[in-house]
Amino acid sequence: MPPQADEGAGPGTGAVRRAAVLGSPVAHSLSPQLHLAAYRALGLSGWTYERIETDEAALPGFVDGLGPEWAGLSLTMPLKRAVLPLLDRISDTAASVDAVNTVVFEADGSRSGDNTDIPGLLAALAERGVTRVPAAAVLGAGATASSALAALSRVCDGEVVAYVRSAARAAEMRGWGERLGVDVRTAPWDEAAEGLRAPLVVATTPAGSTDALADAVPEAPGTLFDVLYEPWPTPLAARWAARGGQVLGGLDLLVHQAVLQVERMTGRRPVPLAAMREAGEAALAAR
Repeated sequence: MPPQADEGAGPGTGAVRRAAVLGSPVAHSLSPQLHLAAYRALGLSGWTYERIETDEAALPGFVDGLGPEWAGLSLTMPLKRAVLPLLDRISDTAASVDAVNTVVFEADGSRSGDNTDIPGLLAALAERGVTRVPAAAVLGAGATASSALAALSRVCDGEVVAYVRSAARAAEMRGWGERLGVDVRTAPWDEAAEGLRAPLVVATTPAGSTDALADAVPEAPGTLFDVLYEPWPTPLAARWAARGGQVLGGLDLLVHQAVLQVERMTGRRPVPLAAMREAGEAALAAR
């Protein structure tokens, strides 16, 4: 059966509609490949999606200048919080972490904000059979780490240990834990090797940050979700897989959150996850 438009869906397949990913830097983003693959599979011949370099100072003017052909925006750093004052409403999910990665321009001209990182992370875990864990570890403390905590609030039955590099970051993570209802304990980064024994480990750090931990992967590791997708695999992910553990990468998160963005912007379901994943894998292989 071909994809169907939900009730209240947007314009037909040939209507001219625009969307884009904004951020700084944004040249590395795989979002265009994923969204365009979805549009092709859905038969949305009039839809386009591009990368637009935009910083916090330029964001208000850019958004105010958009015409009626614009369906939505994907936002990456540093715009996920900067966009909040520009929106008419945000979802409960976005409000839980004060971060929006998806803007939808509604038919009445209003602007709605959502966060698909959190449900995207949950969907990626569920795809691999991870729906409940007794405990978890988070490596790092930033915007992605707060989204990870929000996701863990729904799958982790016990303590989450966050390994961080500073007292300020530790306090921030404990604050997020209180806000999200997660039992968070913080530990210094030099103890991060101990966290690799957790049933679920979510690595949210920049490239290179976890390389030294590869030698500390236990003999029978659980599940590692490393949110990086380039370079891939990271040394930690490679060692984890070599020792028989389950590994999810940044592309898994990117694809699942992009599926939800396409749903929000186009009103179409089901969105072709397999075609989007294939496009992402091909784009990474070509780099």
